[in-house]
Amino acid sequence: MTTIRVTIASLLALGAMMISCGSDKNDVSQPTVPTTPETPQTTDVRMVTTTANRAKDLTESYIGFSTTDNMSPSTIRINPGETFQTIDGFGAAITGSTAYNLMKMTAEDRAKFLKETFSPTEGYGMSYIRICIGCSDFSLSEYTCCDIKGIENFALTAEETEYVIPVLKEILAINPSIKILGSPWTAPKWMKVNNLTDLKPYDSWKSGQLNPAYYQDYAEYFVKWIQAFKKEGIDIYAMTPQNEPLNRGNSASMFMGWDEQRDFIKTALGPKFREAGINTKIYAFDHNYNYDNLPEQQSYPTKIYADADASQYIAGAAYHNYGGNVEELNSIHKAYPDKELVFTESTAGDWNDGANLQKRLIDDMEQITLGTVNRWSRGAIIWNLMLDAKRGPNRPGGCTTGFGAVDISDDYKTIRRNSFYYIMAHMSTAVKPGAVRIGASGYSPAGLTYSAFRNPDNSYALVLSNSKSEDMKATVDDGTRHFPVTVPANGIVSLSWK
Repeated sequence: MTTIRVTIASLLALGAMMISCGSDKNDVSQPTVPTTPETPQTTDVRMVTTTANRAKDLTESYIGFSTTDNMSPSTIRINPGETFQTIDGFGAAITGSTAYNLMKMTAEDRAKFLKETFSPTEGYGMSYIRICIGCSDFSLSEYTCCDIKGIENFALTAEETEYVIPVLKEILAINPSIKILGSPWTAPKWMKVNNLTDLKPYDSWKSGQLNPAYYQDYAEYFVKWIQAFKKEGIDIYAMTPQNEPLNRGNSASMFMGWDEQRDFIKTALGPKFREAGINTKIYAFDHNYNYDNLPEQQSYPTKIYADADASQYIAGAAYHNYGGNVEELNSIHKAYPDKELVFTESTAGDWNDGANLQKRLIDDMEQITLGTVNRWSRGAIIWNLMLDAKRGPNRPGGCTTGFGAVDISDDYKTIRRNSFYYIMAHMSTAVKPGAVRIGASGYSPAGLTYSAFRNPDNSYALVLSNSKSEDMKATVDDGTRHFPVTVPANGIVSLSWK
């Protein structure tokens, strides 16, 4: 098991990049640096702790195994014999805006941040990235990779070649096993029509539908996009055919009902992938738990799964949390337990006081990471790893009220971590790609949420969050050894042990 040693030197180096926020999101006081490094008395169990008031800020410590019999009534029992889904990873989106901000940093500062974020040996080991196929609401301009009519005109743009791809290459040098998922916000405008009845050309980035006459060209568009990234040494692990297919109002968007997506996958996308020898996973849907309250779109992915010709090409379904309840994941899994689930987007913004760690930390942990993983998700990705002090950069019509997992100052030197960074760091630091979620039961008072895992190296991981205003004390027992743990008030603890 890899141990990240936090020394005074590394803390001082990071201090130049970090600012700390308490319950007041405008508080930019510096975190307190201890005068001497903590020397663990034991390394049996590694513990990483964060509290909403930042008294603990991804703070590493250690717990020793107990040598006495476990008689504790507050015992959480780990059951490795009870297994659930395999974990792909946790991470964030590298949008055009994120990549631009990262490239504005000095090479040295960028390398430190990326190593801290993605290194499995010298950082938190985030392992899942989402990127855009063409523009999104956080891009530098409006574009797809084939804006001139004719699929022969496909080409990567400057946003990919000057920003996104260089950043991905730096991340892959740090963590070669990173998984990358791609999603389009819209097809090229020349492929869009106003509706499937009139089939009139639709020259707009917003809304419209995919013209069935261009199903084959659009499928080829995805093949060419994956192959273009492959030529740059970047493998695409998974993709979705359409980001938020029920959202007509995004600044770049395209409506794609379940029957359209079914037909596109089974007649064009799936066969094209098979013909080209592409093994990239296809995840259906990629939208909200409540299907935007459209009656005919309820249980969107299961309607596609019911068609065997389409289902053969689909690994599972992707979800966002802008509407509905996370319990929908259990419903979809129950209906089709052989299909995978993954959580691909959530945004922090003014609407949910996204920069207020005191308010967001535990709720985000309970809804986005532990909440989805405990309902069969193989991982979670949040929207925008890094935004600047003006919540961008943004293109005209893009989102202007969101926060990044981290926000960077105008001089591209000082970084503020927000809730999303903490929840992904806490999962990634203990739960490794390829881990299997295992049984954990027993002590479960109101306010305590947790999930247990067995990592590929046969180490255990247990991540806990406490929404109460007082500490919670428990004993963790894996059937062979046990140890005490305190989950602080409004705090998160990540534990890992051999």
